[in-house]
Amino acid sequence: MWDDAFPSFLIGLREGLEAGLIVSILVATLVRAGARSRLAQVWTGVLAAIALALSFGAVLTFTAASLSATAQEAFGGTLSVIAVAFVTAMVFWMRRSAHRLSGEIKEKVTGALGMGAGVLVATSFLAVGREGLETALFLWTTAQAAGESAGPLTGAAIGLVLAAALCWGLYRRVLRINLTKFFTATGAVLIVIAAGVLGYGLRDLQEGGVLPGQTSYAFDLSGSIDAGAWYSTLVQGVFNLTPAMTWLQVLGYGGYLAVVMTLFVRGVRDATPERVATEAAGVTGATGVTGVTGASGVSGAPESSPSRRRPVWVVPVAVVTVPAVIAGAAVVFGSPKPAAAETVAVSEKDCGKGFSAPKPGRQTFQMHNTGDKTSEVYLVDPATNAVYGEVEGLAPGTTRALVATVAGGTYAWRCVPSSGAAVTSKAVRVSGGGSSRAVVPVSEQDLSGPLGQYKSYVDEGLARLVGQTRTLAADIKGGQLGQARGDWLTAHLTYASLGAAYGTFEDFDQKINGRADGLPGGVHDKDFAGFHRVEYGLWHGESAVSLTAPAQQLATDVAGLRKAFPHQDFDPSDLPLRAHEILENTLQFELTGDTDEGSGTNLATADANLAGTRELLAVLKPLLTTRAPRLLPTVDADIARLQALLDAARHGDAWTPVTRLDATARARVNGATGQLLEDLSPVPDLLEIRKSA
Repeated sequence: MWDDAFPSFLIGLREGLEAGLIVSILVATLVRAGARSRLAQVWTGVLAAIALALSFGAVLTFTAASLSATAQEAFGGTLSVIAVAFVTAMVFWMRRSAHRLSGEIKEKVTGALGMGAGVLVATSFLAVGREGLETALFLWTTAQAAGESAGPLTGAAIGLVLAAALCWGLYRRVLRINLTKFFTATGAVLIVIAAGVLGYGLRDLQEGGVLPGQTSYAFDLSGSIDAGAWYSTLVQGVFNLTPAMTWLQVLGYGGYLAVVMTLFVRGVRDATPERVATEAAGVTGATGVTGVTGASGVSGAPESSPSRRRPVWVVPVAVVTVPAVIAGAAVVFGSPKPAAAETVAVSEKDCGKGFSAPKPGRQTFQMHNTGDKTSEVYLVDPATNAVYGEVEGLAPGTTRALVATVAGGTYAWRCVPSSGAAVTSKAVRVSGGGSSRAVVPVSEQDLSGPLGQYKSYVDEGLARLVGQTRTLAADIKGGQLGQARGDWLTAHLTYASLGAAYGTFEDFDQKINGRADGLPGGVHDKDFAGFHRVEYGLWHGESAVSLTAPAQQLATDVAGLRKAFPHQDFDPSDLPLRAHEILENTLQFELTGDTDEGSGTNLATADANLAGTRELLAVLKPLLTTRAPRLLPTVDADIARLQALLDAARHGDAWTPVTRLDATARARVNGATGQLLEDLSPVPDLLEIRKSA
């Protein structure tokens, strides 16, 4: 979070200090001139500016939220580019104007005092409003880049509070700041940050289909850089540099940085010592507010009193209410209206009755089962059977909503009753642009090939495991406990590599690889058996005599599993689930050290689990490639990253215990595993068996 907070902290500090300087000079001038009664006008303008900035932020947030995913990318990319333009202009303006800032503001204040309350309100409103709008825009874009709002908002809040404290200090004559040096240093940093925002914005425009080159990468270091490491998140959060960047991003980032930084530095070098001296004098004048000619005279003049005084609360309420009302109207009328939910009848005889061509966009359909059988309902492309949305188990007489994004294409309803043939409605054609995500359904027949391949892999593994556990039992019976430790690890890793088959091992898994957790006697419980029972004894000094029976029982149970496996049921729908579940167990049990009974080989087991996952993905590859062509390259890069981290913990036949990894290494392994799990999470949905096929 804190790496995402830094850019927002800096922008909050800069914009807050710029606006705060103006307000502090306004206030100090009025106080010095004896016009305290007019301070309310200043604060009214400030309040109006804050309300405008907050309303602008609300419009950005809620208008973008109503857009499609592609439109949000394009919208965010456009605003990122606009934000870069604002920040760039502000950086150069402040570099030029810092030395004369206080003098210019004092002249405006003096003129405002003579022109009436409206101008004084407008002066403070415009002074703060510009910074507020820039801050809201920059915060929105940085939150989009970070993928979360807590960090950017926290950073901005801290920056604004610090800016307010500095301005209060200026007002009280306790601080002296060289504005030229301050805005030069922060300006250079903000140029670098703005270059990152530009790169992020260009990427959004590519993903939104506005700019080309979405898949033309200048570099892709995701296989060699740990995206979960602290330094990676810091660099990405502050500079928006990612392990993989397109050519357009790189050219935009480098070009902006080269041109803008060169012009900025050249302008700084042109500054003269006299300008710096003038700036120092200006700050002193600002804090003391000396030399405001005529202000006292203007203030001292009696102010005209209207015959009717409006209540003091009217203007503050108005300046807050008006922007909020305008923002609300912008959100309501600027957002696409969801179409009224269309009711579609579902039955085993007449599917999709009442269905007409919907408008493009996100649509809600009310599916009402008018038949007497429970049905599965799918919104499909009848030409490819691709599924856009579904409702499972719609009972007779009930109504449930189905939400789907509709774009240009052909659509039909398919109703699959609990018994009987599937019924497909008449197809309708929708005109319009955009795209919507559809999943080509998978049938049991589609998974039968991969399932057969994987069962062969498991059967071969079990055949090896039978021999390995017999060798282990023989080692222990012969008193060769040192040899038994090595053979134990070999056998255990073979079993761990068969992870996708856990669901079919039934009661054998508890006998072979059960843990002591939950047993009344823990590791000394009579029902504690299998690999971990033998592990505990081998690494806790038990004798060969006491371990002979557990080792022999393990070999017997493995042989029983090997004999039973060909006759056990393996639900085809379980196969895609295992792609995710194997590594979920790894993260929960192995990488926490929860299953370690003394051998310190949790990372070796994690390595075997990764091998099992790789084997499973190999048999599922033909189905995944046609449904999500970008998924497997991403997953392959994740696997390579995690494999490299695990290899670093291996030293010949020995492994570093997971509990002895330093904090950084352990965080990297956990982060790489978590990233792989996240990228594997779509697999079960992509390969879900649907009756619409």
